Formats: sequence, structure tokens, C-alpha cells
Amino acid sequence: MSTLSKPMLEFKNVSVHYGAIEAIHDVSFQVRQGEIVTLIGANGAGKTTTLRAASGLVKVSRGSIEFRGKTISNLPPHEIVRNRIYQAPEGRGIFLNLSVEENLDLGAWAAPNKSTLKADLENAFELFPRLKERRKQNAGTLSGGEQQMLAIARALMGHPELLLLDEPSLGLAPQIIERIFEIVQKINQQGKTVLLVEQNALQALQIAHQGVVLETGKVLTQKSARELLASDEVRKAYLGE
Repeated sequence: MSTLSKPMLEFKNVSVHYGAIEAIHDVSFQVRQGEIVTLIGANGAGKTTTLRAASGLVKVSRGSIEFRGKTISNLPPHEIVRNRIYQAPEGRGIFLNLSVEENLDLGAWAAPNKSTLKADLENAFELFPRLKERRKQNAGTLSGGEQQMLAIARALMGHPELLLLDEPSLGLAPQIIERIFEIVQKINQQGKTVLLVEQNALQALQIAHQGVVLETGKVLTQKSARELLASDEVRKAYLGE
């Protein structure tokens, strides 16, 4: 990964408030094309708020967010999606009363080329064979792991250039978590850039190129995942060692 290439996504001194409470303060970091970048930190560090700011779900009170050199901070979420930034949210956010296939069809509403819908469905089913088996089932009947797979697959249906993943392993069994991380790597290998928020910092850093450490709403550091894994301080504070 060239360190000289321009960032795809850049946070520049971004702050977000919930009323009088400052959730993130002066946050700056970069995501380059083709990378997996993971945000790590304790609960309440500001990881999800940072992701929500990127997807337009919360307002930026100071600073700016740029995507391919264009300012996107405070654009409405549907405009963020039209810029080819898709989020698979924490808690999945799928339509439980619709079938797997109907959820995937909805994911393609802003896709740049609707003629690829059939091929995109097949690609989703290749990544997630369990979903193919359950394509006609209501999403509400799926297991937690299957619902998480559906949330990611639905985001992919819009041909995102940048995929935002919020806690994809939350509440899942260890073997399912392993499968989810394998799929995230495979998605990245297919050319998608990924910004990942993940409580499981060790597994996230093992698949990431870069890591951004957040603490109480501020960036402590951005370094290569390899450097962070080798840091005694990081391992003790965030990796449970």
C-alpha cells in the first residue's frame, strides 16, 4: 500500500456533540483505497459515533470529512450512499418481515447499474452460501450470524467503494465470528475498502492494514496494524494481554 497515495476518506479535526456532550473531539485519520482500517478502543471511546459521522447519521459540529477530496460531512445519509459509501450498522438493521432476497434487492436501490442485479445476487450468495439456502425465508427467522451476513451482503449490493462495518462480530458465537472476519478479508481482496469498528481488537488488527486507537473521543494514534499488534501498551490496554 503506497503511503504516497491520496486518502480515499479523511477525517480532519472532526468533533461531534450529542447536545452538550462532546462524543468525539478533534478526530483526524485517513483511510486509503484498498485498505482495511479498524477503529479500536474501549466502550464509549467514540468508535460508532465516528462511523455514524462518516455515513451522515450524526452531525459534525466542527471539522470536516472528505471522500475522494470532496467534503461529505453533514450530507444527508442518502447522499452519502450515492457517493458509494455504505454502512452495515451495529444491530444489523435488516427488514425482519421481508425475505432474504427482498432485503438484498433493497440494498441495490442506489447501485450505479441495475443491470448487474442478478450477478450481484450471485456474488452475495457465493460469499454467503447460507443466505442462498435461505433466500426465500423471512429475515426475522435467521440466526444472529445469518442476520449479520445479510446486513453485510445487503450493503455490498449497492457496489460501495467504501464499506463501513460496525461491530460485525457482536453477540456471535466464536466459529461464526471467525467466518465473518474471513468474509471481510475476502471482500477487501475483491477490491473494497473497509472501515471497521470492532470490539474484538485482536482479530480486527489481524486482518487490518491500519489501526486507529480512540480513547474518550480522541485519536491516540494511527499506525499499521502490525505495529499496534507489536505494541506492549496496546496489547495490554486493548487486546486483553
